[in-house]
Amino acid sequence: MKAKERATENKICPLEIAVNSISGKWKIPIVWQMNEGKKRPSEFLRGIAKVDRRVLNQQLKEMEKDGILTKETFNELPPRVEYSLTELGEKLVLVLWQLNDWGKLLLEKEPLTTETQTV
Repeated sequence: MKAKERATENKICPLEIAVNSISGKWKIPIVWQMNEGKKRPSEFLRGIAKVDRRVLNQQLKEMEKDGILTKETFNELPPRVEYSLTELGEKLVLVLWQLNDWGKLLLEKEPLTTETQTV
């Protein structure tokens, strides 16, 4: 069932579907890493502090299911896997840049507190 049909059938708004597809502690950092050219799970582990390999793999699998990225498995020893952003994932990067700019506006409005620095 396509997302559009699912939204109509379950009366879920497109914004809710979008937020659900990027919800998860590590999904946005993974997309940023991929945008910088990183493609392998080991690169994500080095680039994102404190992420557990099991959680990383789960988030990658969810993003693949949602069509944000694709997975390519190479038939070699040792086994190698690389992820790439899909066209949909590339559009997400554009949205994240806009969200980043909006975050800058928030920073200008209000000085950083200990709570906002943890992000």
